[in-house]
Amino acid sequence: MIKRDGGRNYNQIRTVRVRHDAFGYADASVLLEVGRTKILACVSLQDNVPKFLKGQKTGWLTAEYAMLPCSTHRRSQRESAQMYRNFRSVEISRLIGRVFRSVVNLDAVPGKTIMVDCDVLQADGGTRVASITAASIALNVAVNRWLEKGLIEADVVSEQIAAISAGIAKGELLLDLSYREDSIADADFNFVFTKSGKLIEVQGTAEKAPVAWDQFEKLKDLAQTGVTQLFESCSAAGKQPHEKKNKKPPLFSLANRL
Repeated sequence: MIKRDGGRNYNQIRTVRVRHDAFGYADASVLLEVGRTKILACVSLQDNVPKFLKGQKTGWLTAEYAMLPCSTHRRSQRESAQMYRNFRSVEISRLIGRVFRSVVNLDAVPGKTIMVDCDVLQADGGTRVASITAASIALNVAVNRWLEKGLIEADVVSEQIAAISAGIAKGELLLDLSYREDSIADADFNFVFTKSGKLIEVQGTAEKAPVAWDQFEKLKDLAQTGVTQLFESCSAAGKQPHEKKNKKPPLFSLANRL
């Protein structure tokens, strides 16, 4: 039997911590910790749309994902210093945008773009799924604030979403893999579910041996269990903040620098 970090069982997720408004100027931001993986997700509303949507009376949602240079054990080169974007970052950015467009009514934000920014501060496995979960929390807060300010007329999100990994390592099914577990996995999958249990997307591969369909079904069920745990843990770990006048400046705001 594989000894897991923290002594957790095969069907347990890592410890979840949520902090709201960790970033200064975004409409909403969430610092999400899933074990040792730390994600900063920010959501903002922009008064423009891509050229292909000009004049179509609809809006858009897009996402950007990036890892900080020292988010991993070995420092990686900052993307702005490269001649081209990292292919993995592009692929994950598209994934995040795609899954949120499936649950957001873009016709309710005509001429506007919902921007989702996900930055990996520290990586220990599951950064893409943690980014989706963090962004979902931030988007929920942002939508409530847009409604209060009259920037939108109705809730644009049909369902909350969350994502989790599940895999097979040394013949054992494991939920929410850390980097160490992922590095020895025979197969690993990323699942994106709605809170009501509907499936949005699955990404995965068998790296050492083909996966039987009955094993895949067990992984899917395990992932659904994990997403339920995620929703419960995120709800308990970080309640949506109430708006207050003259509130303390966020951790990374300009006011804290002056």
